[in-house]
Amino acid sequence: MRLSKRLRTIAELVTVGNRLADVGTDHGFIPIWLLEEKRIPGAIAMDINIGPLERARAHVKEAGLEDRIELRQSDGLDALQPGEADTILIAGMGGPLMIEILKRGDVVAKRASELLLSPHSDWAMVRRYLAESGFCISGEEMLKEDGKFYLILQVRPGEMEPWDEAAYRYGKRLIERKHPVLAEYLEKQLRTYERILAQVREGKAEGNETLIRELSEKTGEIRRVQKRMEADQNLEEETE
Repeated sequence: MRLSKRLRTIAELVTVGNRLADVGTDHGFIPIWLLEEKRIPGAIAMDINIGPLERARAHVKEAGLEDRIELRQSDGLDALQPGEADTILIAGMGGPLMIEILKRGDVVAKRASELLLSPHSDWAMVRRYLAESGFCISGEEMLKEDGKFYLILQVRPGEMEPWDEAAYRYGKRLIERKHPVLAEYLEKQLRTYERILAQVREGKAEGNETLIRELSEKTGEIRRVQKRMEADQNLEEETE
């Protein structure tokens, strides 16, 4: 089975040998690929809706993996018992919904050895929730596919130190790695904010002062992150 760049990146982050629970499995492609590649011993594929679950069932049957992939209808982690999975994968949904799933399934989530989370929105909100709720962000990956940017968080149960606002917004681990896709994302965000800021300033409408201040703070924050990444890169080059 061939996976998209996004799904392949997520799948390759699953620790080899782990039992997988795929929340919101949709077509079931990730657990199928992992089993075909002999990277995991088995999986539980879950989805809240019958339609996607039946599509996944058809693909699992086509791959001949009915005895290795168990399918369950589940609202988030509701149908998963503590300790049934080593890796819990939650992807393909907005940040607020992901947080709600983790809140309801806190006991189950904290019995897994790792979580792979790929929220489609509200990245800072998700990072902050994890930091404040007994989870540790051990790694971050970022990619671009079909013009869209995607984030993947590697998470484990445990405490982590609080991050500053820029780290929550753009990812401390990505900044530390001077991740090239983050650099591209920052440049795109900076251009967007600068364009809006110029338009607001030209409009000279009453009450725009607050918006101008907010946009100026955002552009300033991005520039500081860019400078930090550039400074770290220069330091590495000097020490080589």
